[in-house]
Amino acid sequence: MPTARSLATHVAGNVWKVPVVAGQAVRAGDPLVIVESMKMEVGGVAPCDETVGQVLCHEGGQVAAGQRVVAVATAG
Repeated sequence: MPTARSLATHVAGNVWKVPVVAGQAVRAGDPLVIVESMKMEVGGVAPCDETVGQVLCHEGGQVAAGQRVVAVATAG
């Protein structure tokens, strides 16, 4: 049975890139979102093989530290 969980940002900033879409299968280490904060790019990557359930942010938008940005499902 799949387990649902979310990826949250560790920093506040602007969403620079969201290279995934809902329903997309990703592998461990694949980038899920890239946030630009203080002129640095901070990436959020998939910790394991999973499927993107929902993208909770958009390119050009702003996020707060700790904000959920991608919901994923892993095989459990």
